[in-house]
Amino acid sequence: MFAIKKKENTIITNRLFERIAFSGKVLENKTVSNKLFEKIFIFGKAQVSAFIGGVSDYAIMVFATEFFHVHYTISIAIGGTIGAIVNFSLNRKWTFQSKGFTYKHSINKQLIKFVLVVLNSILLKSSGTYFITNFLKIDYKISRIFVDLVVSIAINYTLQKYWVFKNVKRVKSIESVK
Repeated sequence: MFAIKKKENTIITNRLFERIAFSGKVLENKTVSNKLFEKIFIFGKAQVSAFIGGVSDYAIMVFATEFFHVHYTISIAIGGTIGAIVNFSLNRKWTFQSKGFTYKHSINKQLIKFVLVVLNSILLKSSGTYFITNFLKIDYKISRIFVDLVVSIAINYTLQKYWVFKNVKRVKSIESVK
């Protein structure tokens, strides 16, 4: 009896390791762990995309403020615009594109929605950075990083995933089935 129980536990353990090992692949019958892995993976890709856009944004903000003496709130808008273009391109082509799915909206609708998200993001980042810099007396560069983290994770990711780049299952046409 003990040997049978041990063999069953070994089989269960081996299956668990197989699931973990193959969790990165897209499987026909997705388990809960595979779906969770996929969501975490997409979130990670979104953070990489946001980081690349954010580095572009931040570098341009500092450059415009320090070298051209543009007020940091205006520099945030300039950097935010360029960072947004980088972020949109990466999100559309890499982050939220999935096999077997298509985007619910055309690129034009996505751009309009994305612009609304970015405008709100710029407004929140500008006003949040201004508030923290002036009232808490923290350097604008440090304030900006803190505000960026909060706005990017809490607002931008959610709106981009579920509103701007919403995916729907691709429907096979009659010609492709033949």
